[in-house]
Amino acid sequence: MNTYLNALGVTCTLGTGKTAIAEALFAGDDSGIRQEAGWIPGRTLPLGAVRTPLPATPEGLPDNRNNRLLLAAALEIEAEIRDAIARYGNERVGVIIGTSTAGIEEATQGIATYQREGAWPPDYDYAHQELGAPATFLAEWLALAGPCFGVSTACTSGARALLSAQRLLRMGVCDAVLCGGADTLCRLAINGFYSLEAVDEARCNPFSQHRRGINIGEAAALFLMTREHGPVQLMGGGASSDAYHMSSPDPQGLGARHAMQAALLHAGLQAADIDYINLHGTATEHNDSMESLAVSALFDPTLPCSSSKSQAGHTLGAAGALEAAFCWLSLTDARPERRLPPHVWDGQADPALPPLNFTAVGSCLPAGGTRYLMSNSFAFGGNNACLILGDAVVNNATAGDAA
Repeated sequence: MNTYLNALGVTCTLGTGKTAIAEALFAGDDSGIRQEAGWIPGRTLPLGAVRTPLPATPEGLPDNRNNRLLLAAALEIEAEIRDAIARYGNERVGVIIGTSTAGIEEATQGIATYQREGAWPPDYDYAHQELGAPATFLAEWLALAGPCFGVSTACTSGARALLSAQRLLRMGVCDAVLCGGADTLCRLAINGFYSLEAVDEARCNPFSQHRRGINIGEAAALFLMTREHGPVQLMGGGASSDAYHMSSPDPQGLGARHAMQAALLHAGLQAADIDYINLHGTATEHNDSMESLAVSALFDPTLPCSSSKSQAGHTLGAAGALEAAFCWLSLTDARPERRLPPHVWDGQADPALPPLNFTAVGSCLPAGGTRYLMSNSFAFGGNNACLILGDAVVNNATAGDAA
């Protein structure tokens, strides 16, 4: 049973809306990663903040930055969402949102006020930090009665939300699912990664011999997924858990490799069918090393690939959905050559890593035929997820649920 990504709403540091983000992405624009003070005491760090104005949350619904980001993405496709609700009924439309921070920035500000003053601020609400709160916010705004839940598996959350949505459709539980991810900048995450010495104090440099860590960003990416034929097909996905270490991946990339193999099997494809990989590419020493090993073990060294982290930042729980959105933008590019996201870095490959074929500004998908794009997400605890998106094909059978 085929599943299609019929509509996309998205906001990140590259801009708000598909058109603005596509032009910045394909141009290799990394100007959204800017030095900011106030997050780490006495330090500035490059961060990928959303700087476009965000919509106000509807009256009576929880107001926090995470919900406003998610609402900005939803408003871009509100017409398509409302049409799906009218067609299927509100009980047949589900919501699954991946996140790792939800509204915890507002919650921690409230806790800080309590510690200083001995009383909670009037707008404090514990529910801001609940990991299912973003999904509930959307469901309440849209008056939906279908399945509604959050996914929080660190940096694979957004990708796993799409896999969960696909299962609901294939089981016949829903006729449409709003799915994706949303995460905002927050002191808890930024200070946590900084304490792990995993943050670069300049623009991050994925797969470079000079890589020193991540730049954290924020984003929301929201898809309307249905069984109705649409512009992009979610061909399949795979997941695995290597459980090697709490924060470090298996150094040989075995878990990552298993997730990619499971995605290929689920999609009914071979490695040679893939036209591009959006790498997880965090620019940390261990992630880039293991991912290059895993990719080189499965794919031809000429396969185009890139990491988007140096343009959008690492958006944590939103990353899997955001980078699937970048693949969606390539497949639906208004230009006939269909551009690919470039790999923005210093061009100094790490000689200790297997060579990969990184894209440049102007790189495009091959002409003719059906194109298949892979998007990788790897998280703390060895939690791995891989998605494959492709040109929509009628009557293309897939092989069942993902691992």
